Amino acid sequence: MRLRPETRARARALQGLYAWEADGRPAPDRLVARLDQLVTNHPEVREPAAALFLGVAAEWERLDATIAEAVEHWRLERLAVIDLNILRIGVYELLHRRVPPKVAIDEALWLAHRFGGSQSPAFVNGVLDQIAHSLGQL
Repeated sequence: MRLRPETRARARALQGLYAWEADGRPAPDRLVARLDQLVTNHPEVREPAAALFLGVAAEWERLDATIAEAVEHWRLERLAVIDLNILRIGVYELLHRRVPPKVAIDEALWLAHRFGGSQSPAFVNGVLDQIAHSLGQL
């Protein structure tokens, strides 16, 4: 199965966000070069991946505040880094209405299935569904 460029871009943005978090959140433009190395021959993936990565990195505090409101009884520090970054991508897309809400959630679920743990998809779905409802999008 060949993935759509948009899906591949989200996966690359997730990888960039994971590296960004692991490196202690340096200036995001430093990590865009890493993204470019991963998808040098695919501008249809590289450009949206870089835009998504930079958008999420620029707004991570706002995104984290939105996520923190939705995850009752959890501190963000306790979340797996992958799950947190999948949620950041999903919330960013919901807030900016980059895609329809169901697409943002479905894409986040794909990331959770592909990169997260066994409980990640259900957790990501529940959090994003609650946020989409609170935003009046579902």
